[in-house]
Amino acid sequence: MFFAQVLTLFPEFFDSPLNCSIPKRAIADGAVAVDCIQIRDFATGKHKNVDDSPYGGGPGMLMKVEPVVAAIAEARKRQPNTHVVMLTPTGNKFNQAKALEYIDKESITLLCGRYEGFDERVVDYVDEELSLGDYVLSGGEPAAMCVLDAMIRLLPGVLGSPESAVLDSFTEEGMVDWPHYTRPEVFDGKVVPPVLLSGDHAKIEAWRKEQARLRSKKHKVSR
Repeated sequence: MFFAQVLTLFPEFFDSPLNCSIPKRAIADGAVAVDCIQIRDFATGKHKNVDDSPYGGGPGMLMKVEPVVAAIAEARKRQPNTHVVMLTPTGNKFNQAKALEYIDKESITLLCGRYEGFDERVVDYVDEELSLGDYVLSGGEPAAMCVLDAMIRLLPGVLGSPESAVLDSFTEEGMVDWPHYTRPEVFDGKVVPPVLLSGDHAKIEAWRKEQARLRSKKHKVSR
């Protein structure tokens, strides 16, 4: 079983997505266990404050170092060999190769920020910083769910066909997938490429590889 932990101020964010489709089935089948840890549980004081104003002034609030580091310590206590990942705009970009790298680990812990981010000293207590892309979210939870979903579908036995994960976009040589078609053969004047109806598996395979190459080239140019 693969173990994933999420450190968050909003554990309820994950209730719905983890109870749908592939993640739900993977959890039910015992392929993965996802444990959400409430960071506020590790805050001290009467009001359990997890944020404070930044030194030097400026807008917004920062997540305090003490409760976050205490939550990380609890995650490491539960899973001693866990790889702790802080979700932050300054991190390395997440991609399919990274998802494959993560599922080879014994456990992953995803740290979700809120407000204007973390006290910088939190960085010293994590193993890696990770970013989903060059845009701003309300918190780390949506990014964490994307990472979880990308990992879960790669775990052995989760998808109905083992080939599905192997042939996913970005998995083979970093290329995107080829175009797919199903019935009807003709829709609104648009037809399925004849090669896919030929029954010639060698030609179909060659067509798919060429289409994947062309789409990947276009994808990289557009980025």
